[in-house]
Amino acid sequence: MVVPWRRSPRYSRLNHTDSPAKGLPMSLTPEQLLEIEAARSTPRPTLRAVSEGMEAHLYRAHPVLDHGFIRVVDYMGDDNAIVQAARVSYGAGTKHVSNDEGLIRYLMRHWHSTPFEMCEVKLHVKLPVFVARQWIRHRTANVNEYSARYSILDREFYIPAPEQLAAQSTVNNQGRGEVLTGAEAARVLEMLKSDANRSYDHYEAMLSQDGQQGLAGELACMTLPANIYTQWYWKVDLHNLFHFLRLRADAHAQYEIRVYADAIAACVKDWVPLAFAAFEDYRMGGVTLSGKAIAVLKRRLAGEVVAQEDSGMSKGEWREVLEVWG
Repeated sequence: MVVPWRRSPRYSRLNHTDSPAKGLPMSLTPEQLLEIEAARSTPRPTLRAVSEGMEAHLYRAHPVLDHGFIRVVDYMGDDNAIVQAARVSYGAGTKHVSNDEGLIRYLMRHWHSTPFEMCEVKLHVKLPVFVARQWIRHRTANVNEYSARYSILDREFYIPAPEQLAAQSTVNNQGRGEVLTGAEAARVLEMLKSDANRSYDHYEAMLSQDGQQGLAGELACMTLPANIYTQWYWKVDLHNLFHFLRLRADAHAQYEIRVYADAIAACVKDWVPLAFAAFEDYRMGGVTLSGKAIAVLKRRLAGEVVAQEDSGMSKGEWREVLEVWG
């Protein structure tokens, strides 16, 4: 059972819970629930920089999909750490920026990276294996994953909600089209559930056969499908986390990884509000233009009618420009 949660507006503070009695996702083990409750009930004094927004998220699990979650295990730095690093490394180059918010926006606008690398976060994530295979392509983080060599995986599989059962898009090879309905949707759901459970039955049978020595776990797990859940600890600096969010929290990203990115983004917004506001403005809300696109815009602003044929741009780039500028 996973407790429903809401997010309004996007990236706003997540609804979260404090203890098993208040409804933490049951996909956490009893030991993990007790660990979280104990950690949150014993605050410690510190001389470190503390983000009050991130403290509210620390250790708490935020449900994602049907059995998954993300939770902040540790973090380092805040908005001030970004400013501090920038003023040390760039010196006179940023003295004309009179306030912290302006400096952070300057750094984001001009694609400076190292000041944002001064902040780090460590997350505990539970996610389907096929989502993990997309996620791991972001190679600028430190990862330690649950091992099927030493432990037995749980019988937990991601089964899409009916509204996510979509056909292949006819215009985008990487996207989804119309949502399946009726008998076709029921047929697909039944296949997903039955295949997952049959694979897990075989996995269990290979591990243990009526008291006889079974197959090694590292071999038995080969039979498990890509929608089974795994877990990992994922540590990343803020610069590379922003890159992850720019790609994975985008409306064009696959839904199953996008919801994880949205949950992380909600925590980051509370952690470094000034940096996140600049990120939303310049990365999520901004547009990068090619030299050819800038030339076309200048011609159009001068009153010239410009067509794709005399723009110097490909049909694909021309279409993307029209989507933004009309």
